[in-house]
Amino acid sequence: MSRLSGKSGVVTGAAGGIGAAACRAFAAEGAFVGLLDRPGPGLDKLAAELGDRAIALPADVTSEPEVSAAFGTWGRPADFVYVCAGQQLHDVDGPIGDVTLETWDSTIAVNLTGAFLCVKHAIGALCAAPAGSLILCGSPTGLTMSGAGNTAYGASKAGMMALARIVAADYADRNVRANIIVPGTTRTPLIEPLLADDDIHAALLAGAPIGRIGTPDDLIGIAVFLASDESRYATGATFPVDGGLTIR
Repeated sequence: MSRLSGKSGVVTGAAGGIGAAACRAFAAEGAFVGLLDRPGPGLDKLAAELGDRAIALPADVTSEPEVSAAFGTWGRPADFVYVCAGQQLHDVDGPIGDVTLETWDSTIAVNLTGAFLCVKHAIGALCAAPAGSLILCGSPTGLTMSGAGNTAYGASKAGMMALARIVAADYADRNVRANIIVPGTTRTPLIEPLLADDDIHAALLAGAPIGRIGTPDDLIGIAVFLASDESRYATGATFPVDGGLTIR
């Protein structure tokens, strides 16, 4: 039997990178998946690929009316919700003295406020399921010195990861679990501009004791585990899948 047979849930940031890989894995394991992302060709393509295993839920995560409407369209219990939507402004983020308010506000809006809005409007669907699993995609920048030089991004991810632990405490009596996946350097559109620079690529590679840059498929095993009943006793926990980056 497939590990998610009969389950359904929503993935934010579904149209690309880590989110899209998770959507494919969830559907392959028998789940029906809500694909929440900004409207565009990426979302349309994934929805067409997954066919009757998925529904597109177009929304900008920084807009409460759009997020609310997306979960209204979903309109059913959610066995899992995976919050993957994120933004990293490599060219303008930096040490705090160099970060503009515009950069800070834009990063916080997507990564932290976006997570807040998605969880806020998903929590009813998670509570309506027999056992809801909230999964948030964190970052080593919110945990370790790898956040140096990424003030807005690291702070936003640290806040989002704390949000998961708070939800875990507040909703345990409603049979909802909340956990955090911490990817390492993962080849996604978010960091392709960095990997194109040979010196930065070498430095990022050196940060992973396992000896390679990660891929979105490296994260699907832990995502399926956390979405499934196999993780029924895990809540408020942080799961690094980072090639060893956070052991340094």
